[in-house]
Amino acid sequence: MGLHLPRWVWIGAVALACVAGMVNVIGYLGFEHQAVSHLTGTTSLLGAALAQGDLRAIVHLWGMLIAFCVGAMLSGLVIQDQTLKLGRRYGVALALEAALLLLAIPLFKQQQIWGALLAAMACGLQNAMVTTYSGAAVRTTHLSGMFTDLGIGLGHLLRGMPLPMRRLTLSGLIISGFLGGGVLGAWFYRHWGYDALLAPALLTGSTGIGYVLYRQWVQAGQTPP
Repeated sequence: MGLHLPRWVWIGAVALACVAGMVNVIGYLGFEHQAVSHLTGTTSLLGAALAQGDLRAIVHLWGMLIAFCVGAMLSGLVIQDQTLKLGRRYGVALALEAALLLLAIPLFKQQQIWGALLAAMACGLQNAMVTTYSGAAVRTTHLSGMFTDLGIGLGHLLRGMPLPMRRLTLSGLIISGFLGGGVLGAWFYRHWGYDALLAPALLTGSTGIGYVLYRQWVQAGQTPP
């Protein structure tokens, strides 16, 4: 199946993958080595904590799972649709994500679990915001699907089948964006500590403003003279 997404989706997806890479590495380096942008490892750790009867870890990890889901729920409340379409309230969702990241900074500095919960909530909101159920799913907070698409493409190549180049290109760009965000996040954290979250918050807010301006430009061009 081909992947036909408008240019603004490609640009936004890569920018937001960079954001997620920064947030995740800052959370990992700074607070109990806990990933915040995806739930697979967190769920595995929860299973281990349940087996060990570690009540503190159980509460902590359940909180991370719930926070991510609450963020996705907020996206559903704001955008109110399951398809990517210019005109949806993505600018509002991006502003909310930036606010969550900014609020997380002082809580992280106090080594409070709420900082990690707000960061996870921001990632859940972002991931839900760019997800579609119309045959083309885009994920920006984790890379399992992107690497899976690359592996499938290599399998097709070995069999001499046509390659879905647009999907593979998008996967490669998102992986690169997430990796680049991780490098930047680690560098920022080394120099600024938790204030490094200002960078993904600024990028998120800038992406939101850029989206709003692009939407206005497109709508102005469609308005009859």
